[in-house]
Amino acid sequence: MTDARLRVRSLVAALILLALTSLTARAETGDGFLSDLHKFRVSNYLALDAYYRFSANGDTNTLNEIVGNINNANTSMNNLADSTAGVLSDEDIEKLNREFDSFKNLMRDNINDVRNTGYPDLRLVSDMANQALTMSEMATEFYNLSRESSETSTNSRVEAARSAAITLAQMMAKYSARTHSTVSQTFQGSSTEEPLDQQALRFDNLLSEINSGTSKGELKSTLEDVTSKWEFIRGSYINYNENNVSFVIDRYSKGILRGLDTTITLLQQSA
Repeated sequence: MTDARLRVRSLVAALILLALTSLTARAETGDGFLSDLHKFRVSNYLALDAYYRFSANGDTNTLNEIVGNINNANTSMNNLADSTAGVLSDEDIEKLNREFDSFKNLMRDNINDVRNTGYPDLRLVSDMANQALTMSEMATEFYNLSRESSETSTNSRVEAARSAAITLAQMMAKYSARTHSTVSQTFQGSSTEEPLDQQALRFDNLLSEINSGTSKGELKSTLEDVTSKWEFIRGSYINYNENNVSFVIDRYSKGILRGLDTTITLLQQSA
């Protein structure tokens, strides 16, 4: 074979490899974009959950938990702004960022209220809860738009696990609002959010969907652990009462979230 033909064949092979690499990179970037939107939603509700606990105890560790979750949401937001996936416009990202800025400002004001006076301002807390819902709904809308893009693709069990995670994070915040608010009879989170017992039933359905596929090894054991933890605290979410041990609910819920995060990773690896 002549040198010219070898050079042509090598060039063709290089171009094919480059094309395949580009396709892989676009798919990874697109999936990373969805992952960041998902983590953004969860982190903000975990920050809200921690705030309700902080409003009752003023604990420094709980304050650090708020800051950590806000920082996680900041990282996700920055990743979204820097993404090259091209699935949302710069204007869409900026809209979400403005809503996030409003949420952070309200969080700061509410934290300062607790630190300065020793108790929360109900109106400001309600504004923050409603802002969290507004921001989450916008992020969810953008997530669904991104899924429709040719740049992104996920399987149904991954989607169910992500939906379960955001549902549980919302439930945690609402549960904390009931448990730790000094006026829990009149304030239980945002004014328009789905009731806690209905969210728990929705979580049931999502968990069943996640468990419907074939699971082996680490995935099987992870899902068994998630299901076991959920069965232990499920009744407390559906039939809330003041005798529930809130720190146990919080600990088990966080364990479920970690399990769902592991489940998502394992499902993506096996795809």
